[in-house]
Amino acid sequence: MPRESRVIATLVELADNLVDNFDIIELLTTLSNRCVETFDVDAAGVMLAAADGDLQYVASSNESMRILELFQLQANEGPCVDCFRDGQPIINHALRDNDTRWPLFTPQAIAYGFHSVHCLPLRLRGRTVGALNLFRAVEGSLGADDVLLAQGLADVATIAILQHQTALDARTLNDQLSNALNSRIIIEQAKGRIGQATQCTMDDAFARLRTHARNHNLRLTDVARSIVTGDVEATTLDKVVVHSVKSTATSAEKTATS
Repeated sequence: MPRESRVIATLVELADNLVDNFDIIELLTTLSNRCVETFDVDAAGVMLAAADGDLQYVASSNESMRILELFQLQANEGPCVDCFRDGQPIINHALRDNDTRWPLFTPQAIAYGFHSVHCLPLRLRGRTVGALNLFRAVEGSLGADDVLLAQGLADVATIAILQHQTALDARTLNDQLSNALNSRIIIEQAKGRIGQATQCTMDDAFARLRTHARNHNLRLTDVARSIVTGDVEATTLDKVVVHSVKSTATSAEKTATS
């Protein structure tokens, strides 16, 4: 599919979530995956601000990206942290051994095979609610058109998240974001159970979870909770054919996840 057609399809897919009670994690997972498919990047991840203002990991295109996002939070440094704090994009930043901007984060990113990063704010009318991370396995510039399109996708996702801002008070809106972050914990628990029951990777476990939810028109979090509570057996989830995806995980990932 040509890039332009893929971007249009993604916009339609994201806009389709502009309904009541949509699943924020599903929305941002879609955003992450479509960025990898559409632009010259190898991994993508999204962080959102919790009610207390602290960043939290929400979604990513693969497991290695999830680990790096969590490392940013632990180290309190990295592209997502800076982008969210300043509300400004970070474009075409090379990750090198002598990088002094993120002395803790950069070596970890390089260990996973990433050598350049871009980060775009999830922002609407001056309010920044999170950040979208885009990583590449090689150094090189992301074109201005790609940056513009990626920011457009991020903006649509942000509108979906904040669509009820005028109708809901701040407490209700914060509750929505908090629920999404709490749902992430349940999803990680479900991934672990699926992986243990089917002897598959965490990426494959999430793919099975997401495919089952989509095939049966169920919310991703509801399916995950059913797995955690034992109401649904992990081995009965719909199987999914996992196609080859961009991956830059190295032996460092195996060590980190063991």
